[in-house]
Amino acid sequence: MTATPLLDRISSVDDLRRLSEGDLQNLASELRTATIGAVSKTGGHLGAGLGVVELTVALHYVFQTPHDRLIWDVGHQAYPHKILTGRRDRIETLRQKDGLSGFTKRSESEFDPFGAGHSSTSISAGLGMAVGSDLQGIKRNVIAVIGDGAMSAGMAFEGMNNA
Repeated sequence: MTATPLLDRISSVDDLRRLSEGDLQNLASELRTATIGAVSKTGGHLGAGLGVVELTVALHYVFQTPHDRLIWDVGHQAYPHKILTGRRDRIETLRQKDGLSGFTKRSESEFDPFGAGHSSTSISAGLGMAVGSDLQGIKRNVIAVIGDGAMSAGMAFEGMNNA
């Protein structure tokens, strides 16, 4: 097993935010290793998660999740997110019976405010959450993470047209 000294210190995003900016690149490398290790045992989709490792670290470092809403467009992008948000101890149950979902799942974590499926829903979902927060007088950021492939879907355009 590969050593992950920085990742071993992360049990919540609060722990992540205590790291120095200089440690973030090394943390991302360790997070990539943990993601590959989990998916190699359970099966799953590596590309989407590996493509957003640094982004995931940066978003959780900068924004005050879970108060700020982080909406993943494709559930497979969220494997590194799951590791950083208190589910590392269960990541090797990913996509297994009674294990972690392969997608974001609202009942699984307060860090999953939207049940992502496949693609193009994040912008519209994020817009709805932002409007809802505004109507309730809640000040928060809502971040939609969407990939280039999903940008060609009608629902993504609908969300952008209304944002």
